[in-house]
Amino acid sequence: MAAPTVPTLREPSQRVSPRARLMWGVGAALEGAAVVLALLVAGPIADWLPIPWWALAPVALAAAAYAVVMPQWRYRVHRWEVTGTAVYTQTGWWARERRIAPMSRIQTVDHAEGAIARLFGLATVTVTTASAAGALEIAGLERDRALALVDELTLMADSVPGDAT
Repeated sequence: MAAPTVPTLREPSQRVSPRARLMWGVGAALEGAAVVLALLVAGPIADWLPIPWWALAPVALAAAAYAVVMPQWRYRVHRWEVTGTAVYTQTGWWARERRIAPMSRIQTVDHAEGAIARLFGLATVTVTTASAAGALEIAGLERDRALALVDELTLMADSVPGDAT
């Protein structure tokens, strides 16, 4: 008698919006600019940065490289999928994390649009479960798709018997 086949955890099938790359890049560029600006302003005031301003060029170059490389890499990894029984996510860019939330464990479904996301017509859907690992987050969805997904998940989770604990 043959041993039963063990299913493998496959990659979720849906990608986030291609505009998420630009959103993540703009966010990273703004963060990098804030760090460089803070070093330029706070260093001489606090007298703890005894180097000339132009010596911050490597910091600025590293921030710029991060703002260009990270969004492309992250876009290749971030995926999501909803089936009749669960929500699947895959996130990260250095370390990958795959998470599965069964419909019976969903407690809340939230929709959020940050300032930068709104500029690109994007949103984030957060699925909170009874898991100690925390909520599942699908960032970089087109706004209309995110709103529809919130409605869809709410109805699906409500139709599953149980108390999500």
